[in-house]
Amino acid sequence: MTFPKIGNIAPAFSLKNQDEKLVCLKDFKGKKNVVLYFYPKASTPGCTTQACGIRDAFVEFKNMDTVVLGVSPDAPAKLTKFIQKQSLNFDLLSDEDHAIADKYGVWSLKQFMGKEFMGIVRTSFIIDKEGRLRHILDKVNTKTHDQDLLRILQSGI
Repeated sequence: MTFPKIGNIAPAFSLKNQDEKLVCLKDFKGKKNVVLYFYPKASTPGCTTQACGIRDAFVEFKNMDTVVLGVSPDAPAKLTKFIQKQSLNFDLLSDEDHAIADKYGVWSLKQFMGKEFMGIVRTSFIIDKEGRLRHILDKVNTKTHDQDLLRILQSGI
């Protein structure tokens, strides 16, 4: 796995959200910091814990001029169900062909119950208002993810 370099312009993306509307990194330039977090699969226990933590901290992220975007290989329809079931208040993006996950270096060989497969390695990227990558959180604890991100943002990106 090779991540983009901190300090460089973050890899551009244009992905459909749960409503099949295109969301682009450039839309936030000059306006908002972006937390781009990659997660393996909607509606699984760890991903639900992680998303609900972000949902509950939404106001804190907003107060720091930060938008949070979750990215997975799930189709928009599955993302819609996940958002509705968990009352999520932020966009989830569909990267079905994992092209953006590849750009960010998070599509990798994984192991689970003795089987190997390709998938998303849970990782978060903090991108500043100018579109530069400022922090990579690659040791994600789903239970504390939202607070870990807020601490990083509070310390200054």
